[in-house]
Amino acid sequence: MLRRTKIVATLGPASTSPERLDALIRAGLDVARLNFSHGSAEQHQENARRVRDTAAAQGRFVALLADLQGPKLRIARFTEHKVMLSKGETFILDASMDKEAGDTQRVGIDYEQLIADVSVGDTLVLDDGRIELKVTEVDQRSVTTRVLIGGPLSDNKGLNKRGGGLSAPALTDKDREDIKTAAALGADYVAVSFVRTAEDMHTARALLREAGSQARLVAKIERAELADDDAALDAVIEASDAVMVARGDLAVEIGDAALVGVQKHIIARARALNRVVITATQMMESMIQNPMPTRAEVSDVANAVFDYTDAVMLSAETAVGDYPVEAVEAMVRICMGAEQHPSTHTSQHRIHEHMEHVDEAIALSAMYAANHLDNVTAIICLTETGATPLMMSRIKSSLPIFAFSPRHTTQHRVALFRGVQTVPFDAADHPNELVNDRAVEELLRRGAVKPGELVILTKGDFSNAQGGTNSLKIITVEG
Repeated sequence: MLRRTKIVATLGPASTSPERLDALIRAGLDVARLNFSHGSAEQHQENARRVRDTAAAQGRFVALLADLQGPKLRIARFTEHKVMLSKGETFILDASMDKEAGDTQRVGIDYEQLIADVSVGDTLVLDDGRIELKVTEVDQRSVTTRVLIGGPLSDNKGLNKRGGGLSAPALTDKDREDIKTAAALGADYVAVSFVRTAEDMHTARALLREAGSQARLVAKIERAELADDDAALDAVIEASDAVMVARGDLAVEIGDAALVGVQKHIIARARALNRVVITATQMMESMIQNPMPTRAEVSDVANAVFDYTDAVMLSAETAVGDYPVEAVEAMVRICMGAEQHPSTHTSQHRIHEHMEHVDEAIALSAMYAANHLDNVTAIICLTETGATPLMMSRIKSSLPIFAFSPRHTTQHRVALFRGVQTVPFDAADHPNELVNDRAVEELLRRGAVKPGELVILTKGDFSNAQGGTNSLKIITVEG
């Protein structure tokens, strides 16, 4: 059985050797994430080359996701590099002090706009939620707080405001340069961090196109402003090609109690708007040091599969963990196990809605027929851009969707789509009257179908035409 949920894994010191990368791809890696918060442009370019070469040697198509750092807001540094904060103590975030001279009473801040963004009574969260501070006083150069949750605090830890409201722009000067690097290394997807508005995505798209890239854009949903405003969330989703439920900073801003409900809502809205969705952050966190996941992590991954996320993502588990290959293997097992549940095979997606476009009607009709007609075992979609298999993959089904395309960009792009497998195929290489037969023969040759089974095939009347899918045919596989 083919796995439907795709796996994104972050590359890092634990996963970039040729041997380890080969093992990760064999284990089931679908999308390699290049984390631009770490490493140089040269390192990312070399890692991208290795992914392409290793995947090609295995006959696989692995997409490249370049993840921009964004405006990661941080405190400065301590004289001793680490301090211990105790509950009830006063702690000051001071924009005027030496950035290297922090102590148990105060520390510098790299994000000086914080002073204008906060008010007395606000809660500030440091180090991914491990430290909480209540703002008690704000003056022109500093923010005075009382420690609500204490603990160890070290240099350069992240800073968030509970409930959102920090005004840092989504795209920094570093991100603008990194977009050029992403274009140069041939990224299939570029993720934008800390997105606030749809305009952030429009700006990123313009910068990508200016750099000569046709990469698709991923909006990372990690601000409270989007979690609390459905209209703003939908606008960002529609301005993007995919979204990532970036649960680390999102949970810090909205609180743990709200996270699960918001995650489900984002996944549902992305699917309803025909966008790809990735669920990310701490999915297998214990596997950084252990060869097996916890039962809670198994449930977390399975829950995302039940919600019909397109992909689940590994971060530190594969970047710096002790068991990167085992983490991918565990995720494969869990995804395939969850996909056996009947709830992942039946769909009510847009069943009562009207459609404006012919290709959308064909895509949804094909999936309805596939799910309700006995003996259908596969769907073939002849596609130029991947738009039709994307729409098909919004429908719950246990059947594989095969995207037959002549374009390398499309072959890599669909690696992120749930339930979609790519097959290199150029309809222009075959007489028009034989294209359908040749496509079905390719699946027969691959062992994906058997004689006597039914295959649903969609295509356009004209080869190499974008947005032209206008026909659906049900074909019996000949022996």
